Amino acid sequence: MTMFPNPATIAVIGAGSWGTALSLQLARNGHTINLWGHLPEHIHKLIDERENTEFLPGFPLPDNIKPVASLKQAVTDVNYILIVIPSKAYREFLVQLKPYIKPDIRVFWASKGFEIETGKFLHELVIEELAVKNYGVISGPTFATEVAKNFPAAVTCAGSDPAATLEFAELLHGGHFRCYTSSDIIGVEIGGALKNILAIAVGAVDGLELGANTRAALITRGLSEIMRFGEKMGARKETLMGLSGLGDLILTCTDDQSRNRRFGLAIGAGQTVEQAITSAGQTVEGYRAAKAVYSIVTQKGLNLPIIEQVYKVLYEGKKLVNALNDLEKRELKPEVESVI
Repeated sequence: MTMFPNPATIAVIGAGSWGTALSLQLARNGHTINLWGHLPEHIHKLIDERENTEFLPGFPLPDNIKPVASLKQAVTDVNYILIVIPSKAYREFLVQLKPYIKPDIRVFWASKGFEIETGKFLHELVIEELAVKNYGVISGPTFATEVAKNFPAAVTCAGSDPAATLEFAELLHGGHFRCYTSSDIIGVEIGGALKNILAIAVGAVDGLELGANTRAALITRGLSEIMRFGEKMGARKETLMGLSGLGDLILTCTDDQSRNRRFGLAIGAGQTVEQAITSAGQTVEGYRAAKAVYSIVTQKGLNLPIIEQVYKVLYEGKKLVNALNDLEKRELKPEVESVI
């Protein structure tokens, strides 16, 4: 076990698979974790069983992970807060959190997505609701089960303050888990959110059994769409070609551990959106992100045809084969300007 000279106390908000996996990594590095979830009965089950049998079975919780049912208790006297909840609950949770924290608290998140009603980034919600100075996001090509198994993995940690970002990265960095730092919060957030939409597209064509050529084309041209969106929103190209962009895109599009890919597979197999959400299991962030991103694309006049077709299939009832036909029939253009 890697031991820090001064182990930190960290509140991990969200007791699902990813929140639990990150808690296990932090615990391996010698830190104390207050693990909170919004369902008291789930937290009490964690306390009794010392294992997240519902979302991440097979990994006993060490003594330095302390499930806590009270949010106030979870965030009192902690050095850092790490939020790992679905984006749909983000603003509501931040409002709930605000009375219990001080302005100098350091808040990071491993959530991916946008506020669907406004299209705002998660860091914008943190600024609006918490008014904290030190904040940031972690993202990269990681599945919860593999992190829990202590398999090699790498992520990017991007924050508002270089020193605070480095400190938080050091909390996670250790053993087989590697952290890189960045100041490009927007780029890391964009990569983490848009790759989920594209994983739905890739899963859908794989559900239709259209082969490896189609999959490779969608991933490559999907990356082009991420780059164009990122350029418009102020992200750095280097970030989008890194772990939180290209790396996460490859992982999420090609492995069935991805719930967004599984959702797409179900759509390709002929299930309705509602049936596919049930089949995927936990929250399908790409489904919500498609709506938020399509709204931004429409407002800014961006040309992102794959994401546009995903939106139309999911929200307008367009048939998947028709969406593919429309992508294939687009006029011939230089590769740097066109998609498929």
